[in-house]
Amino acid sequence: MPSSRPTRRRRVERREVRAARRARRFALLLVLAAVLLLAILLTAFGGTSRAPRALGIDPAAESAQTKPFPQILALHGAVRLQMPIAQARRTAIGYHAASDGALALAPLGHQGNEGVLDRVFHKIFGGGGGQPTWYRLSDGATSALDVGAMPGTDVWSPVDGTVIGIAPYVVAGHHFGARIDIQPQSAPSLIVSLTQVKPDPSLTVGSNVVSGATRLGIVVDLSRVERQALARYTNDAGNHVSVEVRPAASLLVLN
Repeated sequence: MPSSRPTRRRRVERREVRAARRARRFALLLVLAAVLLLAILLTAFGGTSRAPRALGIDPAAESAQTKPFPQILALHGAVRLQMPIAQARRTAIGYHAASDGALALAPLGHQGNEGVLDRVFHKIFGGGGGQPTWYRLSDGATSALDVGAMPGTDVWSPVDGTVIGIAPYVVAGHHFGARIDIQPQSAPSLIVSLTQVKPDPSLTVGSNVVSGATRLGIVVDLSRVERQALARYTNDAGNHVSVEVRPAASLLVLN
């Protein structure tokens, strides 16, 4: 009878060949996975961040800028909050939770301090991009918008509307400018409030304001009585103008 040893030997050799192929494929997959992971990490962390610049603006014109160029920072329903500080003079943009009934805002642009997982997710699947760069200053809802600027910087209206209130803004028992309440044309049932602003003397209750064109006042210096969270992302004390949106009925409580 013919011997079965050659047959068994061929079977063993075929199994060894298949095992070697599987090992090569597995090693190749490991190399590809390592390359992909490295590419993701380099993409997520290798870039250098630049200060946001409005599209189509000449640098020389920006350096002489006094009023803000049209730029929407955040949305709440029909309310579109425009930049209240000239872009060349703003230091940083931040959002934090407010405890006085302010409504959540939807920031535009991208979060400069988002977590690692969010950064990788956005790099792979898109989203979370655009300008301006903004920073989350606390957990919770993004219901207060802080736009940083040096004290004395002009503050411009972020919406079209009518001034319906100018009240002292009190911190630690001292007045620091005023809270200016504006009823926006696009949403009369809401109120846009700005704080940490010294009002312009010509601004009165009943004044009509235009976004980016009507000067409301100047940024006040709050650094003597309050450690400001925005300072983590600026080269100064983090002074800013704060903007919130709330239902008109909440004014009765605030006042």
